[in-house]
Amino acid sequence: MPQPVITINGLSVSYGRKRVLTNIFLDIEPGNIYGIIGPNGAGKSTLFKAILGLLEINAGVVKIEGKSIKSKRKKVVYVPQKSDVDWSFPATVYDIVEMGRYPHKKLLQRLDTHDKELVMEALKEVGMEDFAQRQIGELSGGQQQRVFLARALCQEADIFLLDEPFVGVDITTEEKIINILKRLAAEGKTLMVVHHDLSTVPSYFDKVILLNQRLIAYGDTTTTFTQENINKAYSGQLPILHHARPLK
Repeated sequence: MPQPVITINGLSVSYGRKRVLTNIFLDIEPGNIYGIIGPNGAGKSTLFKAILGLLEINAGVVKIEGKSIKSKRKKVVYVPQKSDVDWSFPATVYDIVEMGRYPHKKLLQRLDTHDKELVMEALKEVGMEDFAQRQIGELSGGQQQRVFLARALCQEADIFLLDEPFVGVDITTEEKIINILKRLAAEGKTLMVVHHDLSTVPSYFDKVILLNQRLIAYGDTTTTFTQENINKAYSGQLPILHHARPLK
């Protein structure tokens, strides 16, 4: 059995007096795509921020390959929700993607030819090479999501945290993204994806984490993504189901 790349032991997080996550235990193994499933307010984005060390935790420990996030930051890449991004920021597609190389550089160190080659390779992989000089605010939702995935690819990370990457994208972009994620998993990368479309869970994810402020269940999708566990996670709320879309 592979050693977990992320270990979460007894994680609890609060915002003020409101407890958002309670006593979470997880072992995240490499070479898998994990779907993080649960209703709004379940703590899915908070889980990512705790892994990234972006917020203060009340209790518990989060380790990346047995160490703190500070010493492993280059290995972890985060793709935020589109709503968390300032799309009016005066940056081109190329500018955004090359930011993925910054963790590999010292302060004020310039990007070299290898870095620039990686930027263009990432843009080509997501089909956005012809938009390199376009301002990010001029792009469609699907194009914007492709650009942020390209930035993540450019970082050459081992762990990918993607917060709702399929929201507001077209079918072509969704298919392109999931195919890239499956390739990364096959290469031994670790991927955690916040996701809402329950109908695509069985075809998209190797493992699922069902969350609603506490851990409801986690494990292989085939055995864990059951109606019983879904009902527990959504606490009687009716999750919105969409028709599954076959991948090309």
